Amino acid sequence: MIRVARGFGLVLAVAAAASGCASSDPPDVGLESLAVSSIDPGVVITGTTIDIGGDSFVAAEWGESTLRLRGSSGGRSVDVALPAAFVDYDHMTAQVDAEIIAALGASGGVVRFTGDAVMDVVSAVDGKTYASQPFSLGLDVAAELTPEITTVQTGGVLFVNDEVMVTGRGMLLGGNEGDTVARVTGCFRATGAPSCSTVSEETISLQPAEPYSRDLATFRFVPAIAGIREGQFMGQVVVENRHAGGNTIAADPIAVSYDLVSAQIFQVTPPVASLGQYVLIDGGGFVGGEAGASTEVRLVGTFRPTGAPQGANVDLLLIPEYETGNRVRYVISPSDALGMAIDLRTVTGSFTGTIQPIVRYMGDQVVGPTRAVTLGIAPVKQVVFLDFQPSYVESLRVFGLRAVDQPIRARVLAVVRAAFDTINLDLRTEAPTDFALFSVVEIHGPDPNGQGLFGYDNSPGKDVGNVRLHDRLGGVNALTQQDGYPGYGGVFIESLMGFSMHPVSGDSLPGADRLFDDLFDPFRPDRGEIIVSKDLIGGLPAVDGQGCPSSDRRTRIGCAVWAMGSLIGTTLAHEIGHSLGLANPFGDGFHNFGDEPNRLMDGGADRPLAERAILNGQGPAMFCEDEYAYLRMILPSTAPVDTSTRPGC
Repeated sequence: MIRVARGFGLVLAVAAAASGCASSDPPDVGLESLAVSSIDPGVVITGTTIDIGGDSFVAAEWGESTLRLRGSSGGRSVDVALPAAFVDYDHMTAQVDAEIIAALGASGGVVRFTGDAVMDVVSAVDGKTYASQPFSLGLDVAAELTPEITTVQTGGVLFVNDEVMVTGRGMLLGGNEGDTVARVTGCFRATGAPSCSTVSEETISLQPAEPYSRDLATFRFVPAIAGIREGQFMGQVVVENRHAGGNTIAADPIAVSYDLVSAQIFQVTPPVASLGQYVLIDGGGFVGGEAGASTEVRLVGTFRPTGAPQGANVDLLLIPEYETGNRVRYVISPSDALGMAIDLRTVTGSFTGTIQPIVRYMGDQVVGPTRAVTLGIAPVKQVVFLDFQPSYVESLRVFGLRAVDQPIRARVLAVVRAAFDTINLDLRTEAPTDFALFSVVEIHGPDPNGQGLFGYDNSPGKDVGNVRLHDRLGGVNALTQQDGYPGYGGVFIESLMGFSMHPVSGDSLPGADRLFDDLFDPFRPDRGEIIVSKDLIGGLPAVDGQGCPSSDRRTRIGCAVWAMGSLIGTTLAHEIGHSLGLANPFGDGFHNFGDEPNRLMDGGADRPLAERAILNGQGPAMFCEDEYAYLRMILPSTAPVDTSTRPGC
């Protein structure tokens, strides 16, 4: 839907007031730094998805966002508005349809838009309109594009599934635009064959070689063209744009000739991997991802366990996951040939020998050359992805802390890492790409279970020994719902308001503490002055939890960050402990019996606010003696044993 903007001067006036220029009301802190810093691609057509980079974007429930393009296009002034969809706090998208193209004056050919992009957001918090500073840009605008191909990689050596480079202009980016494709025809002469055999035409989609590029793209030389054997291919390539609206425009054909070689392995990384980790096998000529295509690797050599005087002979056939023609990846797994040969949870060591690819396609098989390889097996590592959800960010508003999201996250990470110090646990804030088996803990705002829980491990059953490695504390788990327990797992920060003597809604918890109100009342929107960007100029003073709260506003902010980060961090450490099989891993119950000071796996009622928040000499809570020994057993670390005094279990 297109919306032509009206009353621009009024919008600017409202935006100025919202940013604090003409009003004493505090701004919507989520929109204080609203900015546009990039617009891609530089050529837009019917169906293009515009990617908008910037800062302080908000989801739809917190504001209605509109990308406005104002300037000149096709020789006339334009002021066009496109609804913008939230991706994350730094990215949004907007869809271009035929109506937008017409409004920009490009229905009959390519025109140039020059002007500004502005993001307008009507805040759901205060109803005001916030506008970013204008971002100057130029865009080429057209209804459709004609491909102008300069070069296609016309010769040289190729592996099957190698990327063939195409340069030119006017190529499509896929999605709602449509696709640019390569139609490949010709003949293939296998090495040693007397003649060149005609191959059927194959159509392969081109992919941009760089983000948003319409000038540089690639297509795969798929095995359907000439199979997987060595030989020579001779033919031609026709590049054409197949617009989503149905119109197809072709470029002139280009002659090509390639020498095809069979599969090979060049390197294996990393040199040492642990259970659940990906081993990357790089080379060429790999196939997979379609019916009748597979790649296997054969390992022949010796595996020597750590400390053993000699190794045992092994001959293993492994089935890796196909990624591209140049890479397959193998997961160190207990259920395949390697996992059957050794106990990957308790045994470490090193394999030395050779690796060899075996490629199959439509009944044909090619065995590539061997290559020397060494692969070490490392101790088990638990990788944990902390997934901070948008609802967490926005729920910080309840405490007046929306502006200090990043310092709070930094404190959260410090608390969790300290709790698992000297234990082989790897904490991530981005989804891992190097491990197939990792656990996820989602940090939310409200408790979706409606029970006011601080956190909940909704993984099924007590995972003694941490057998699973891939628990997900977040989302709905049907197995736990069958038990009558809450189905939604994670950590829920709005529930922390229960520590207040006067919570925003609901009742105080039995463990409510006036200290909580002393910490957060000065910033709560219903009781004090929320933290805004000007409070953070020059950075926050360092605090260590002693003497909190302070009478000085900036130090009070530091104390609030410390306390909130500690509350979330200790809750996370507790829930991660549950996912690893605690408490009482070899006994009954999910919490420690009784109550001991600073014992992390005690029940919620036995963990007072000051201990959770690590304030004024209380905390940090720790795993008790037997729990720490258990964690070191299931997640062995090369770090020295922590000799700190721990509470008994």
